[in-house]
Amino acid sequence: MKQHFRRSALTVAAAVTGLALVMSGCSGSDSTVTNEKGFPSKLTLAAVPAENSTDLKASYDPLIAMLEHETGAEVEFVQASDYAGVVEGIIAGKVDLAFFGPFAYVVAGINKAQISPLGAVVKQAGGKPGYQSYGLTRSNNTAINGLADFAGKKVCFVDPSSTSGFLYPSAGLIDAKVIKSGSEADIAAGVTPIYAGGHDASALSIASGDCDAGFAFDTMVDKTMIDKGDLKPGQLKTVWKSEMIAGSVFAASNKLGTAAIDKLRTLFTEKANADSLKAAGYCTGECRITDERAWGVVAAADADYDGVRRVCQITGSKKCKG
Repeated sequence: MKQHFRRSALTVAAAVTGLALVMSGCSGSDSTVTNEKGFPSKLTLAAVPAENSTDLKASYDPLIAMLEHETGAEVEFVQASDYAGVVEGIIAGKVDLAFFGPFAYVVAGINKAQISPLGAVVKQAGGKPGYQSYGLTRSNNTAINGLADFAGKKVCFVDPSSTSGFLYPSAGLIDAKVIKSGSEADIAAGVTPIYAGGHDASALSIASGDCDAGFAFDTMVDKTMIDKGDLKPGQLKTVWKSEMIAGSVFAASNKLGTAAIDKLRTLFTEKANADSLKAAGYCTGECRITDERAWGVVAAADADYDGVRRVCQITGSKKCKG
């Protein structure tokens, strides 16, 4: 089956952004020069939008304000179009901090990015980090009631580097015997893949009928898009849910040094949450951080992402091999 691509302008620019992170004025830190708090004068924080956002930085503003106050460093925010550019930026010393989806975090390590987890996001106070991928179709589509029914259909994925929008869905389709492996050829033999470029774009394409079915992560469909008025409650039905996936994670380049990373880990797990940020006056109202609308950050370890590594083995995805 022919493979189709539907990319946002941000995603089309992936290769350009990858180069821009390495070659542009984003200077990253000079770990040999530190301020009185033990940090470089500038820290570069990079992230990739989970939805088609033109103002991703706004969802990071409370966190950035806290980090600047606590570290004494200027925090420069970089909105990247894909994780490849972020990883290249870390390797080149142009990116100090990054917010990764779990798949991207694992792939960063495979590609020899020397990083340490600072903490994973949670949806609410006291919650555990993690989320699910949903298999979706229109509520009035009686022909699709499970992943087995995706066979031969136009199926929206998010991006080949997406955990919940590609990797876990591929594993689910393998279990349902729709595809033989996560290779491009085997996916195209089982379904007609359409890469929407964002979780919101995938859900909208399903709702509009451009895709018969597809995938997006749970809160994007259950809350974010409904709150924004992009979807009506009950417009889509969920026909499959993945196992719990390790939460998206903030990570630091090891070039910052152990002492700085330990301090950052404490800041993220103790002060990067809605309650603390509001109390300090960095934000008002709901005070969610990142475009995942997270309550805050809790401790995370590299071993938490072994489940993602296992799914990499199941799918045989080339993205998992660096």
